[in-house]
Amino acid sequence: MTDHTPHPSDDPSLDEGSVVLDAKGLRAMAHPVRVQVVGLLRKHGPSTATRLAERLGVNSGTASYHLRQLGAAGFVEEDTERGNARERWWRSVHRSTWFNDPELAEREPEAALAYQQSVASIYALRTRQTLNELQTMPRVWRERFDLSDWVLRLTPEETAALYQELGDVIGRYRRDTPENAATAPAGAERVGLITHILPELNTPAPEEETP
Repeated sequence: MTDHTPHPSDDPSLDEGSVVLDAKGLRAMAHPVRVQVVGLLRKHGPSTATRLAERLGVNSGTASYHLRQLGAAGFVEEDTERGNARERWWRSVHRSTWFNDPELAEREPEAALAYQQSVASIYALRTRQTLNELQTMPRVWRERFDLSDWVLRLTPEETAALYQELGDVIGRYRRDTPENAATAPAGAERVGLITHILPELNTPAPEEETP
């Protein structure tokens, strides 16, 4: 499960650390800066508007505005133990976000598209960041890096089964949580796994080769 993951209704891994987007939450998250802010707080822990602004390449006023909007929607909250009169610290309320509600997407098509486009852009950004850091990584990790794609011809039912099976395999491995980080074996690092299922409709079937 990643920071922003579709939610199959029967997924057993959904817990109190996850949030399922409703209409209000979807509208609040339908902005690329807000999706990035939430992702940074989940990955790096509590931060301030100034620090987040530096990471995002925006001014602190912009970061503060988006933090307030996320706070009003329940995605972030003040970390009062760190904050002071001069600087407010913020933390993420949840560990992951789930969204795959066709009815909500039909009711809020613009917000749904904006949110999904923002998530896709961040996935591309994370890939570029890893590529930029790849040559300085230890060789053992460089050899584990992978960019692969497959083209299949499936029915909707087969596609749903594939998605469920992928989730089952991923679920067998250790999630990156504070608790697991404290007990993980030596050498364990955060590893991002991004999946895309991309229906490419109206694509003609490949022609058979003539012997």
